[in-house]
Amino acid sequence: MNTLAATDDSIVVVENSSTISKTCISATDEHFHEENRRKILQFIEEITTNVDEVQTQVLSEILSGNAQVEYLQRHGLNGHTDRETFKKVIPVVCYEDLIPDIDPLIANGNSITSSILGSRHIKQFIRSTGTSSGVRKLIPLTQEQEDKIWHFQDLVMPVISQQVPGLDKGKAMHLLFVAPDSTTPGGLIANSIVPFMHKSLYFKNLFRNVDPYRNFTSPIEIILCEDTYQSMYSQLLCGLYQNSHVLRLGFIFSSAVIQAVKFLQEHWILLCDDIRNGNIAVGNTKITDQTVKKAVMNILVKPNPELADFVERECTRDESWKGILSRLWPNAKYIDAIITGTMSHHIPIINFYTNELPIVSQAYGCSESLLGLNLNPLCKPNEVSYTIIPTMAYCEFLPIVNEDVQQNNNCNLEEEQRHQELVDLADVKLGREYEVVITNYAGLYRYRVGDVLQVSGFKNSAPQFSFVCRKNAVLTIDHDKTTEVELQNAVRNAFDQLMSKLNVSLVEYTSFADASTNPGHYVIYWELQYSNNNASISLPVFEKCCLIIEESLGAEYRSLRVNNKHIGPLELKIVETGTFDKLMNYAINQGTSVSQYKTPRSVKLGPILELLNSQVILNYFSPKCPNP
Repeated sequence: MNTLAATDDSIVVVENSSTISKTCISATDEHFHEENRRKILQFIEEITTNVDEVQTQVLSEILSGNAQVEYLQRHGLNGHTDRETFKKVIPVVCYEDLIPDIDPLIANGNSITSSILGSRHIKQFIRSTGTSSGVRKLIPLTQEQEDKIWHFQDLVMPVISQQVPGLDKGKAMHLLFVAPDSTTPGGLIANSIVPFMHKSLYFKNLFRNVDPYRNFTSPIEIILCEDTYQSMYSQLLCGLYQNSHVLRLGFIFSSAVIQAVKFLQEHWILLCDDIRNGNIAVGNTKITDQTVKKAVMNILVKPNPELADFVERECTRDESWKGILSRLWPNAKYIDAIITGTMSHHIPIINFYTNELPIVSQAYGCSESLLGLNLNPLCKPNEVSYTIIPTMAYCEFLPIVNEDVQQNNNCNLEEEQRHQELVDLADVKLGREYEVVITNYAGLYRYRVGDVLQVSGFKNSAPQFSFVCRKNAVLTIDHDKTTEVELQNAVRNAFDQLMSKLNVSLVEYTSFADASTNPGHYVIYWELQYSNNNASISLPVFEKCCLIIEESLGAEYRSLRVNNKHIGPLELKIVETGTFDKLMNYAINQGTSVSQYKTPRSVKLGPILELLNSQVILNYFSPKCPNP
């Protein structure tokens, strides 16, 4: 079977190889890139046709390479590489189960003489953001796992270019950011996945030998600037200066699109002045990094008053800024951003600012591994599915059992056990929901990622999944259990029925289970954006929103609220404009990368809750009990 080899500049197909080669190949030949694109698409066709065979090979590679590590020996694998023995003796675990094995690696780094989880040296730790679970994890990363990451990245653009031709003829304005590294007691670097990728040698080499599909408007020096303000300002400045060459706009999460527009609204006058004069104004005291300034000046080769006038006209002609991104970058063919899961509530605002440019949600992954690729990138946002790339990790799936079925007295033990048996990638069923469990190349075995996916279709024999939710992001007061999907749908119902008719947009939301009252109750925080600055919303409208949210929540919540009175009236708190920006800034100050930040859909006691409550300007309660 052919596989892909990641090189410093591009990728090539290598016959009968399961390892990643580091052969240097020039990335300047157009014919080479076209031939390589064809081979990548052929590779995707092959691996999605032979999913079970590929998965068997992946597991065998991982287990044979780590046969002598303490963890596998401790559980009695004893050098076996077959699926049956592996499943019989290796337990399904979550991060907390691995802390006794990961803590010595954090404390001592590669000075440990024995191999605990993996046989290869740890290159660094990938730090999860912790915005979903509240727990910041440190995930070991090896060179082999890094190679897998870039192997995956090289699959993306050939797929998109099938549906959007000509992308190699222009540039991408991708807003990319890094965060400062931290160092573990054992001397290893720790950072989140996005900054790690942007600081890697592979990424830097893209700027030395430009891949035509990765021709960015921002120089590498600006992307690597750890000051978010200087980086954002300079990236937007370079992107505007080259606006006629930009064929796509890129962000990590959909929330970053909104952040970019806000930044433009606050700084477009300064940006216009710099474009008009061909340099960063001396009076702009916030841009202090000389490396960044020099990189910007390599782009702003001369003053461009005509372009400055154009940007000024577009920013002043419509107070609402409708379509501003598609107007400032008129040749952009799509927006690249993750819009699945709870990110989907940003879609209406993004459509407003882009005049409904297509939104491409290209990949699914996590700190532990990149996993799924969107093979139909121009699909509607609510139809996004990711095809699991079977070479990335060995994947198993834990069926999600309907809670009503679990609580049914007629459900026998055998049925319950059957539901808890993990299913292989090739054996998942259409329409079923599963929690993802992976075994990767860096020493995680049967590890519960915590994401719930639903099987939505197949590419050859490879399952395609839609993202459902994070498994443990819930609100609970009594024995109710509200998932982030249920919360999102409830908020959407209230907004669609009432608020959208008043020309109001929901900027962001989060929630808190307040157990300090008797009985406890749910608190929802909303930040609103009014299209008319003089607009006001009456008390009954907000109270009705509270009631609609309650009536949209699950039967267990409504029963405890109505019949048992174990849950009090839902509370809606409206916060000041910019509150969720402050929330993001707090997370960034704690070490989260702006590229990777996601608004938490529920918060706990602590600084974040204190910040939210300090910004509340209005609050409302549900006026009556919901229908049971």
